Amino acid sequence: MLISVITATYNSEDNVATAMKSLATQTYPRLEAVVIDGASTDQTVSVVQQAYSGSLKLISEKDKGIYDALNKGIALSSGDIIGFVHSDDFLASPTILTEIATIFEEEGVDGVYGDLLYVNKDDTSKVVRYWKSQPFYAALLQKGWMPAHPTLFLKREVYEKHGLFNLEYKIAADYDLMLRIFQDTTLKFKYLPKVITNMRVGGASNRSFKNIKLKSSEDLKALKNNKISRPYLTLAKKNLSKLEQFFLREQY
Repeated sequence: MLISVITATYNSEDNVATAMKSLATQTYPRLEAVVIDGASTDQTVSVVQQAYSGSLKLISEKDKGIYDALNKGIALSSGDIIGFVHSDDFLASPTILTEIATIFEEEGVDGVYGDLLYVNKDDTSKVVRYWKSQPFYAALLQKGWMPAHPTLFLKREVYEKHGLFNLEYKIAADYDLMLRIFQDTTLKFKYLPKVITNMRVGGASNRSFKNIKLKSSEDLKALKNNKISRPYLTLAKKNLSKLEQFFLREQY
């Protein structure tokens, strides 16, 4: 079973080495790294090539943003299983992909997800938020629940069935895609109760008040487009759930 891990980069020379090294140290042998670079003007491409010596597909060209890059990565990848490690993120342990692959192989699921740590961008040992997930059941979507997208690994067939990221969204295409996927009652998902990914704070959706406002607007659009009942209430619950993550960090 081949796992493809996609990384979108643009002028990411400061942090992308950590992301790629977290892939390079994985114990799982059948791993393909796919890097989609948006024509960086710094040393991102050379940093990637130096940090990762395994099976690598890399293109560097202008794109229409991160979701366009991720779509390119999915199309370019060869894996049976597809996941993402963004340029500011890194996998939590060298064995995590082995654990994920074992679940796919032994339990016949369509997707695996887990917990996410938000860490200080300058000192990644400092936990800012702890996104602790839970086993999925359909009613969770009405409560504004979703898995942490950076932790979500899916079979290729899921994308073939439900499509890629919708480029009409600038900042919430991942939420839209997950709503499409998790409403499919024919699919089976497994929660791995441990941290899969560490994310440096300051991602695209939480960088400024303007982006926070845009994120809420696009989340609402996604809820309506995916016919989630009482979308305004669901959005409120979704946003409130983030507050708990700041308290949970003390438990980690």
